[in-house]
Amino acid sequence: MDSHDTAVSNICVFGVGGVGGYFGGKLAWWLANQPSPSWNVHFVARGEHLAEIRRSGLILNTPEGRLTCVPTSASESMDDMPEPDVVLVCVKSYGLSEAVRQIARHCHPDTVVIPLLNGIDIHERIRTDLTCGRVLPACVFVGTHVERPGVISQKGGDGVMYLGSDPDHPDFVPDSFLALLTDAGINHQWFSDPRPALWEKYLFISAFGLVTAASGKTLGQVHEDARLLSDVRGIMGEVATLAAREGVALGPDAISKALTKAEGFPIETKTSFQRDIEAGGNNEGDLFGGTILRLGKHHAVPTPYTERVYNQICT
Repeated sequence: MDSHDTAVSNICVFGVGGVGGYFGGKLAWWLANQPSPSWNVHFVARGEHLAEIRRSGLILNTPEGRLTCVPTSASESMDDMPEPDVVLVCVKSYGLSEAVRQIARHCHPDTVVIPLLNGIDIHERIRTDLTCGRVLPACVFVGTHVERPGVISQKGGDGVMYLGSDPDHPDFVPDSFLALLTDAGINHQWFSDPRPALWEKYLFISAFGLVTAASGKTLGQVHEDARLLSDVRGIMGEVATLAAREGVALGPDAISKALTKAEGFPIETKTSFQRDIEAGGNNEGDLFGGTILRLGKHHAVPTPYTERVYNQICT
């Protein structure tokens, strides 16, 4: 591959939760229904979720209908799969290091790594331990969750993937993978500079994630509560200021667009961070609150809204 890639054949979906199950499931379903598919889709999953996928395929419930998605293979490790040409990294941030270690063992020079995680520094985190391939900054908007082992349900969101150039390989464009997304009916957009899209997603998910997790209220309930919505606006304002300090120009309507986007989700929608807090155990608090506080300190930008709401979760 040089500035534009050639045909590739193996896709690894690393993590088949809400995000990986949605995008990986749609790819697997579409390819399984082609007479002579030129791509293979391999899932990395674990536990009973993996067992159900192996037994009956992944069930994906969307507003358009119910899909049974059968991957080429499903395993708990990349060690059992062919060397990947494309890896969709769909783990939570606390699982990223382990995912990157596996990818590094199986990455070839032209492997395309697309991290579909929340956060604005995921590319840098990955590049700390991965020197080969292309790492394309990306983010998604989709409201999905694991309803039960083997079943992913979409409750809201656009189901859209935003992705863009690797800063280390700015001329590279994954033409064949973008064409596959188009053929499979997956909404996506390519950016030569993906940073504004990533920061706009971060502005949305960090504010609503922190406030829903701290309050226990759903997206719709937060929108109906003036005090909680004020906290959301305050955190969004802090993130927008930090984006500017990082050299990323967000549109003047970035906050209003984020608030409008939230209105498009069903009232009962919970954020992924909120679900993690409710379940106990690992969560992405540091990715949201921690990142904002660290950048605020670095740029001498006050972040009182984030600090107050984050402390409600951490104490």
